[in-house]
Amino acid sequence: MHTLLSGPSGLPREPDSYAVTAEFYDILQADADAARVRQLYARQIAEARTGVLDVGAGTGRVTMLALAESRAGVHAVEPARAMRTSLLTRLAALPSEQRDRVTVHPHTLDETALDAVADVAVCHNMVGCLPPGVRGKLWPALGRALAPGGSLFVQLPPARVPARTLVRRLAEKRVGEHVYGGRMTMSAAGYRIRTRADYWVRDAEDVLREHTETFWMWPATRARLTDELAAHGFVPLPGYEQSELLAVTLPVAPPLRPGTGIR
Repeated sequence: MHTLLSGPSGLPREPDSYAVTAEFYDILQADADAARVRQLYARQIAEARTGVLDVGAGTGRVTMLALAESRAGVHAVEPARAMRTSLLTRLAALPSEQRDRVTVHPHTLDETALDAVADVAVCHNMVGCLPPGVRGKLWPALGRALAPGGSLFVQLPPARVPARTLVRRLAEKRVGEHVYGGRMTMSAAGYRIRTRADYWVRDAEDVLREHTETFWMWPATRARLTDELAAHGFVPLPGYEQSELLAVTLPVAPPLRPGTGIR
């Protein structure tokens, strides 16, 4: 079945990535990811006053943490329709006080034109999914979206392609009479990482459904990302050198010296 949209032909087409994974993510991975998100970002998000920016929000683990741990407004940026549908379903179940504080943006950050809306920004499990050229558009967009003095927390992608194929089996979960399962397989493909997600649904006797979705990742070292961000005015925050996070801040520019035009 195809959905036909009437209206201006120049409207951007929605990306349909994650169409398979969106069905399985919450049941197979979201609980573990929610615990990881809380461990990585809860303290930083609790300090937000201007707002929290969740870039690549997915089904909403960082967004939900921000609504629970801060009183600030939240901007959730998620261009993939399948993941955004799960996010909005989750938000629809919240009390109006929380729901009224979150805005969901259905485009990439550089297309949203957000300006100084947050003092805490999070890129969780998403930077590695961007080709270098696309990643280069993210940093200036973050520089615009963050208020001066704001901080950015980036979960580091793999620093290099894997030397061998890595397979991670996801813990199976039962839903009524059916059991959901899956595995993630990462392998080198030139300078990229090929990540294949295999999912299945079975009952007591047979496999009822099987689905596969493939994603690509681009490795980047901490040093490389730090240099890229430095070109847009970001400076490292101390204390994160051994963390899986890259933490940077956008310094407040010193005031102009009266009558000089210089800082």
